[in-house]
Amino acid sequence: MPAKSEFDPKGLIHDSYHIEGITIEECRSIFVDWAISLADGAVAKEHLAALVAEYGHRDHPMTSVLVEGLGDVTAKGRRGGRAGRMKG
Repeated sequence: MPAKSEFDPKGLIHDSYHIEGITIEECRSIFVDWAISLADGAVAKEHLAALVAEYGHRDHPMTSVLVEGLGDVTAKGRRGGRAGRMKG
């Protein structure tokens, strides 16, 4: 996959793999920038799957972020507001 592609139009993900000493927090920030840069404004599973297929074999913080992105996002934990304070 070239530096810029249909799945990484600005080459942000590609470039993140070439930043020495990058942290997972920095990768998450780059991931958000990448998601915003997509033409349709939505992160599609096929975009992430293509990026994981290209970069997933690398031991890198961005790989972890991409794989997390493929997982289902489910809200867990305490409910806020009145519903969180009510017992039962």
